[in-house]
Amino acid sequence: MFAAYFDCPGGPENLYMKELMKPDPGEGEILLKVSASALNRADLLQRRGKYPPPKGASDILGLEAAGSVAGLGPGCSGRWKIGDAVMALLPGGGQAQYVTVPEGLLMPIPKDMTFTQAAAIPEAWLTAFQLLHFVGKVQEGERVLIHAGASGVGMAAIQLVRLAKAIPIVTAGTQEKLEATANAGAAAGFNYKIEDFSEKVLEFTQGSGVDIILDCVGGSYWEKNLNCLNTDGRWIIYGLLSGGEVHGDLLARLLSKRASIHTSLLRSRDKEASSGYKQAFTEEVLPHFSGGTSPRLQPFVDSVYPLHAIAEAHRVMEENKNIGKIVIEIPV
Repeated sequence: MFAAYFDCPGGPENLYMKELMKPDPGEGEILLKVSASALNRADLLQRRGKYPPPKGASDILGLEAAGSVAGLGPGCSGRWKIGDAVMALLPGGGQAQYVTVPEGLLMPIPKDMTFTQAAAIPEAWLTAFQLLHFVGKVQEGERVLIHAGASGVGMAAIQLVRLAKAIPIVTAGTQEKLEATANAGAAAGFNYKIEDFSEKVLEFTQGSGVDIILDCVGGSYWEKNLNCLNTDGRWIIYGLLSGGEVHGDLLARLLSKRASIHTSLLRSRDKEASSGYKQAFTEEVLPHFSGGTSPRLQPFVDSVYPLHAIAEAHRVMEENKNIGKIVIEIPV
């Protein structure tokens, strides 16, 4: 089979399609024939040598995949059959023609959805769902500040906050991205490049601030985050795009608001925890991707690249140009 690969850490130019042995499904595993995968920040970090896959996971890039069941390992329960259209969140290996997946991590692809659309769901939507419901315990009427609002996770979070009957507020770096987030359901959006988002958030909330912050930026945002965080608010860090260093009296500021910091990395969760998130997501959220539901949820696909153009896809994400997900089509 062919897969996205690099021989040594470095820039996008190190990526290429490599021919590798097709994996065999083990006990309780499904062999997935991949039609589409998607790109994530973790792939960029792994390519640079800064984010190795968890122990025992494939070192092939790709944290999600959509395709069809091509084989069943021993001990499978019989829930899935050959040819079923499925998608999955993975610890690695998704950007290849085949990948093995524990059967409990598979999700059915919603009716009438293409593989390209489905590939944009697992990582972004499960991450946003886990952060909001399992970590943040979002409640109806709460205000949620979502940084990188036009990212895959951001666009998913906006819709999930609305589904929870809470209020999504976003930051983004261009007017085009703010318009996209508004179309997705954001109640307000602020350009962090030209506005002090903490001041704008306080103005929008009439001084009360937000109850939850979904933060993939990290260090450089800490002071502004605390400025606009409500008393007893939850600050959830799931990425460090600006680094992890903090200069200032973080703990005193945090204590004064009785606020809490939570951190989460979905990739390193064990299979049991991931299966739990997947089950809840499948039951509570997945039906809203199908027609006739209200509110109707949709994945946002920014662009589609063939696997042989994986280096160009990485460059686009590194330049922070995408709105929603960058999808990788896998050759037949």
